[in-house]
Amino acid sequence: MKPTRTCLALAAVLLFLALPLALYALAPVPGRSLLKEALSILTVLSFTLLLGQFFLARTIPAVQQAFKVPHLQALHRWIGYGAITVLLLHPFLIVLPRYFEPGVRPLDALITMLTNFDNLGVLLGLVSWGLMLVLALTSHLRMRLIKRFHIRYRVWRGFHAVLATGFTGLSLWHAIELGRHTGWLLGGFFGLLALAGIALLARLYMPERPRPAAHAEGLHI
Repeated sequence: MKPTRTCLALAAVLLFLALPLALYALAPVPGRSLLKEALSILTVLSFTLLLGQFFLARTIPAVQQAFKVPHLQALHRWIGYGAITVLLLHPFLIVLPRYFEPGVRPLDALITMLTNFDNLGVLLGLVSWGLMLVLALTSHLRMRLIKRFHIRYRVWRGFHAVLATGFTGLSLWHAIELGRHTGWLLGGFFGLLALAGIALLARLYMPERPRPAAHAEGLHI
């Protein structure tokens, strides 16, 4: 592995794995059972890796130059599918520990949680969950959709980017509203990561300015 690749890989591990774990550990909240903590860590890392997808979408030239494009595309795809799977299961993972605790049954707890429409955090979670499902399905079926509706690939990429941005904003708001560990440390980290990723994506899709034509007589190009 070339030194540049090593540095980039190490930076990615520190930024998207080590740092969120450290901020999670620093959150001023009481400890819970091992199962609950493990599920929370899994959710936090999945969300962080999903934010990291912005940095794999041809937004950083150094990354594109250091790694082969097919490898980046494969990494983007597998991280996306893995992280989205965990986050799609997030509502069920929240009530999973109740199988091992006395009190409200897990199914009853899930229904109560998902029908609490007076809670802004729950509503944000439901909408972002739906957007995430659409994001996953349209990503998996992208070639079929492009052929079926005769969509240019660049148009589909733009749709994918808008959908990802909308999901990121709503899910981050949901996490800040209801997240146990997303205080100013971890929540601020998520916010900065999301803003940086969305800014890079916006720059990537910003239309290029037309180059001025040479109208001067006798000018040769």
